[in-house]
Amino acid sequence: MTAHIVEKGEFAGWRYWPGDPFEQTAGPFFFKQEDGLALCAFRVERKHVNGMGSVHGGCLMSFADFALFGIAHEHLAPSGYGVTVAFTSEFLRGASVGDYIEARGEVLRAGRSLIFVRGVITAEGEPCLNFSGTIKRVRQS
Repeated sequence: MTAHIVEKGEFAGWRYWPGDPFEQTAGPFFFKQEDGLALCAFRVERKHVNGMGSVHGGCLMSFADFALFGIAHEHLAPSGYGVTVAFTSEFLRGASVGDYIEARGEVLRAGRSLIFVRGVITAEGEPCLNFSGTIKRVRQS
């Protein structure tokens, strides 16, 4: 899937995938390369929190799933498409409206059909969720 570049605002110069309606509704989430490493981020809005005012766990897990693909973006050729076939995460702390949420990680192994990724999400620089997952490359449908 072809990523588009954000043209203005806080995330100007970052990329996003416009063809994923869920991510646009849940996020929007963004990614870029920085010093050769993938960086994914979003700013917490009211729509991201639960009844207690903390970022909903499902939002953080959705962002972590997005981050799997942002981190593995360079390894998804030739089609650029993949599906998550395994995902694990542990919550470390909460986050609030206005917080800057960031994910960084690494590709542990990229084989012919499977890509193994791990990462950490931070809220205002403090770890709030660690995650790992496996992506299966697929052909464009």
